Amino acid sequence: MKNKIQFMFLAVAFMFTAFTMAQSTVTGTVLDSEINSPLPSASVMEKGTSNGTTTDFDGNFTLKTQSESGEIVISYVGYESITLTFNGSKNLGKVSLAPDNSLEEVVIVGTGVIDLAAGRETPVAVSTIRGKDIQLKAAGNVEFGEAMKNTPSVYVSNQAGGFGDSQIFLRGFDQTNTAYLLNGQPINGMEDGRMYWSNWSGMSDVANAVQVQRGLGASKLAISSVGGTVNIVSKTTDKTEGGFVRFLGGNDSYFKTTASYSSGLKESGWAYSVLVDHWQAHRKYSIGTAGQGQNYLFSVGYKPNETHTFNFLLTGAPQWHDQNFSEDLEFYETYGEKANDNSGFLNGERFTERRNYYHKPVANLNWDFNINDKMELSTVLYASWGRGGGTGNVGNGRIRNEDVGITGLNEREINFDAIVENNIATATTINGGQYGTFGDSYLRRSSVNAHNWYGLLSNLNYEINDNWNLNVGVDGRTYNGIHFRQLENTLGLDGYNDNFRTDRPSDYVITETFEANPWSALFDYADNDQRYDYNYEEVIQYVGGFGQVEYKNDNFSAFVQGAVSTQSYQREGFFTGRGNGLGKSEKVTKGGYNIKGGFAYKVNDNHSFFVNAGTYSRQPYLDNIFADIRYDNRLAEPDVDNEEITSIEGGYRFKGKEWRVNVDVYSTQWGNRFLSINGPVQPGADGSLNTSDDEFSTYRLTDVTQRHNGVEFDFEYRPIASKWSFRGYGSLGNWKYDGETPYTLQNDDTGDFITSDGNVNLTGVKIGNAPQTSFGFGVRAQILKGLTVDMDYNIYTDLYEFVDPADVAAEALSGGKYESVRLPAYTLADAGLTYNFDLGSNKMTFRANVYNLFNADYINQRDAFGYYLGIGRTFNASLRYNF
Repeated sequence: MKNKIQFMFLAVAFMFTAFTMAQSTVTGTVLDSEINSPLPSASVMEKGTSNGTTTDFDGNFTLKTQSESGEIVISYVGYESITLTFNGSKNLGKVSLAPDNSLEEVVIVGTGVIDLAAGRETPVAVSTIRGKDIQLKAAGNVEFGEAMKNTPSVYVSNQAGGFGDSQIFLRGFDQTNTAYLLNGQPINGMEDGRMYWSNWSGMSDVANAVQVQRGLGASKLAISSVGGTVNIVSKTTDKTEGGFVRFLGGNDSYFKTTASYSSGLKESGWAYSVLVDHWQAHRKYSIGTAGQGQNYLFSVGYKPNETHTFNFLLTGAPQWHDQNFSEDLEFYETYGEKANDNSGFLNGERFTERRNYYHKPVANLNWDFNINDKMELSTVLYASWGRGGGTGNVGNGRIRNEDVGITGLNEREINFDAIVENNIATATTINGGQYGTFGDSYLRRSSVNAHNWYGLLSNLNYEINDNWNLNVGVDGRTYNGIHFRQLENTLGLDGYNDNFRTDRPSDYVITETFEANPWSALFDYADNDQRYDYNYEEVIQYVGGFGQVEYKNDNFSAFVQGAVSTQSYQREGFFTGRGNGLGKSEKVTKGGYNIKGGFAYKVNDNHSFFVNAGTYSRQPYLDNIFADIRYDNRLAEPDVDNEEITSIEGGYRFKGKEWRVNVDVYSTQWGNRFLSINGPVQPGADGSLNTSDDEFSTYRLTDVTQRHNGVEFDFEYRPIASKWSFRGYGSLGNWKYDGETPYTLQNDDTGDFITSDGNVNLTGVKIGNAPQTSFGFGVRAQILKGLTVDMDYNIYTDLYEFVDPADVAAEALSGGKYESVRLPAYTLADAGLTYNFDLGSNKMTFRANVYNLFNADYINQRDAFGYYLGIGRTFNASLRYNF
């Protein structure tokens, strides 16, 4: 018995010794591969076990393994995981993790309603821009859209117009035909689909990431974009405590300061985050483009248990900015590239005719409900209240410097002091007051565009089994738009004599003025008796249902998505307008749908292919439903039908340890499109042109067809254990109008048809406003510890002028064929420098950017009215303190 006990003791001791000897100790330091900074709280796991640890504040870790040899997996939110082998105790040294293009980990709430491409096995043509890159490169005196320009088929233009006046084109389609989402909720204007980036200037500070889905995209919503879908994922409530302060300065006296703090998730389940900033500049680039604004974000989250998560978010970016419009090339040649004939001086200070001001608070309440292991419900209630507008002139009394004998480079600027003198000299006396009239005076007015927008979006995700997944949901919105004109500055007068309205006496006067200020615009605006010219509202109501079913196994995946929707439109006018402007219009209701599907085949871990196809029937915008939305309840003739969009795309994906390559091909047909364009001025009752009786006309084209075909690619090379990376992209498109298009020419004042059955052949006419061929590449390299430099180079060609179908029709009617005008190709280079260093136990980041490094001269767009020149060399620099 004693021998047996001794034997067992020896066996246990031997097993314990063998187990102890089998353990190893692995150490190392985990760093960001791009800026070489430590990654605290990175996960370090022994593969195949639950044994693991996390890195400390300086990125260091020590892991005692259960085996003498094997593999460890190192991962961090927003970065690509890396697997390393070990055989015995080992110091791995510095381990660099590369940023990941996935967005799954940055979404804290609303995961079911934020349609990210990573949420579906079947891929789409997609590019992802991380919030970190946006804040380094696109914060400050640069447009938010600039963050997206180094991606295939994306073009950003009109930056010279003023702060926030840029436009983004995707595969040749403008912003009205690209769906923009903020945390899953649609943010395109419901009346006309437009995006006003000045309303979203704060996104550069609050965006966690932006995902650009070109073409069909991954969205399950009942939205029918033509060019693609852009998902902006904002910050919500951070889980960890901390914050930052940043100071940024740039050319033309630009200054911006930002502060942010997050409480972190408390044991009680509550957390909150707050961000505020202020910016201002005496101009963006052109003369007379001053701007000022703020940005705020407040988010509070509550996680009472593992089943429910709630988050409330309120954000807004009130701003005002003076504007510069397009001009003919002779104007720039005479007065310089920075000239602006909207601007001038009043009482010795810069003053402008055109100022945009707006405040659009956006609020949403998210609820994520984990029903069980297989079922999750995500719901968001959202609202926005837009208030503001744009200023312009009232009356024909504009006086420029050249009109009073001032010549030189500023002769085209407006002489507001002379206008004040003329207003007083020509004023009409009514009841002892001095009032302006349309024929003699000049006052500054505001065109107010306000709205109240409420919506609900809900998605139920059901994981049927390991292979099948089902999503169903609902998307509902109601929108009330409010539009009128009010006085902003009387320029020496007591008010304005509104004697054009047939339902007001000839001596009716408007005396109240309202400041073009985004904060006061929230609550201070004209009542009906102080509004003039036009005064109407509209209500748009939208309800859609959507669903998606997906199948996947180890190598194959397929999906089908579908959506149906109904949308109603109704206008209510408060002035007589053209004669039929009072009261409520007929209510118009139109249905729509979309269906898309695709499949993907994964050859192995490196190579995969996919094909997607879809068709949309998209309801027209409200502005196209009515013949004259500002002044009349009459519906458009002929009736505007749904637009029909069909698209097919395919792609190849390669992902290796050092290389990533994506290649996509696409073909999109956009049919039954409606266009409304200003027609020629018609003689009025006196039978002659260029008099106060002139009448305006409108071309209305139906069944316009566009075809957009193209190839696009992007690649990235990140050598393992290196301190540099290289990436590039390219887009080759062939975008043209196709087929014959019927049109009418209608007198706006009388409603009579000047031409009721015209026809024009648009075949072969090139699509303008965005380059059909573009290439670019970028390089990033670490020079010293904490010091990184980067540079991007872009090439744009096959850029055509805006094509006015009226010009095409005129050419066809004269027996000719319209030829699109090609603009000169151009190249741009941007450069940046980042330096990270410690200040005590906290981190500091210095960032400097130079845009258009070589100060290239170029034209970046030709619209219906003239040319927009590109911006010359600009710069900014910032210092950020993280705590």
